[in-house]
Amino acid sequence: METISQRWAKFALGLNYENIPSVALKEAKRFLLDSVGCAFSALNNKDTQAAYNYIKDLGGKEQATIIGWGTKANLPQATLMNSLLIRALDYNDIYWEQDPSHPSDIIPAVLSTGEFMKKNGKEVLVGIIIAYELEMRLCLAAFPGVREIGWHHATLTQLVSPVAAGRMLGLNEEEIVAAIGISGSSHFTLGGVVAGHLTNMKNAADPFAVEAGVRAALLASKGYTGPVEVFEGKEGLFEVMDKVKWDRDILTKGLGDKFLINQCGYKAFPTEALTHQPITAALEVMQENSIDPKEVKEVLVETTTRGADILSDPSKYKPTTKETADHSLPYCIAVAVAKGNVLPSDFEEDALRDPLVWSLLDKIKVVANPEIDALFPKVKRAIVTIKTPQGEFKKQEDFAKGQPERPLSDEEIISKFKANSEKKISSSRMEDIIKATKELENIDEIGEYMKLLVSDK
Repeated sequence: METISQRWAKFALGLNYENIPSVALKEAKRFLLDSVGCAFSALNNKDTQAAYNYIKDLGGKEQATIIGWGTKANLPQATLMNSLLIRALDYNDIYWEQDPSHPSDIIPAVLSTGEFMKKNGKEVLVGIIIAYELEMRLCLAAFPGVREIGWHHATLTQLVSPVAAGRMLGLNEEEIVAAIGISGSSHFTLGGVVAGHLTNMKNAADPFAVEAGVRAALLASKGYTGPVEVFEGKEGLFEVMDKVKWDRDILTKGLGDKFLINQCGYKAFPTEALTHQPITAALEVMQENSIDPKEVKEVLVETTTRGADILSDPSKYKPTTKETADHSLPYCIAVAVAKGNVLPSDFEEDALRDPLVWSLLDKIKVVANPEIDALFPKVKRAIVTIKTPQGEFKKQEDFAKGQPERPLSDEEIISKFKANSEKKISSSRMEDIIKATKELENIDEIGEYMKLLVSDK
């Protein structure tokens, strides 16, 4: 019988642009534009600056473009840097069924190898579709998800990134299977990277798994081999994670017949995914009732046990870093109440000391609601009650803005892109990128597109 790796390789090699529905191709372009904007917005971050300096110090062959700076690095390093830029603000896409994931983290594996191989826009779109399809199937296949038993979703990404990179690099079936085995034998990631006081690794865990996939594909192209049965073999994924019940059919059934990308969501806020429903509810309570934030006496947030535990532990009530703040449910709610929105600027160093926000933190109580847990992960409900001298005001939200149930329009995607990019690129460059992304299938060589993704300010 064919292994899962072999069936994935066949899918990746057999998928043609003409076989992909137009709605899926359009969504791939929308996610690409959204991701590029997220990357531009992170160029001044301390962690991305540090990573860029690290890559510059390494030197080496100039094979693929680094977004924003426009300099080039070798394929794994360019992939790592671009994936980190997309991921750094926690503002890119989100898919969460049994497991959470950010499939757009893998887009740089397609862009770097596509640029190196002089692929056209159609081929890059195929690569993006492959990345989303396989990553999202992995999120669907585990009961409970691997995150529920202590592993980070980079554990899933390590198995997908070599497939997308392998398609771009022109690997054959045997080589893609080897690449999956190489990467899948080397990059399991502990969930502790996003627990407690958070560090720069919160943003870097998945990009490292994307880099690992490109490196594995390059090794496989030179004849390096890896386990063929990395999923179902002895001490493979299924056996080692034996607390999980795996639905193997989800990983392979119908590959190429239907596509999941349109079920992935966008982030309307640059924060951890489980904060989005509470933020949405808090904003609506404040706006609908014209509440003055200075009159707020208490904010009660009812959420999942995970949200009450990981996102609201004691460290989250005194966030001193961006990484802790954007994974702090109390901080995100305090910002929403105080400012009427939650923006990337709210996680800059000066904003982290905002006196009004800090005065609200002690007024925020986060509790686990068993009824909400029973709905999770299919429905990620949040209930927010705000108490004021005038009374109590309550709102329930099941779907955050940006999810397929409440999608962002093309205009909203473009607006988010412009807001994220305005400090780094001119208006004319923005329009060029928007146009080129919308018409990506007409680009003869993706390197021409990458030349646009450079700061001109």
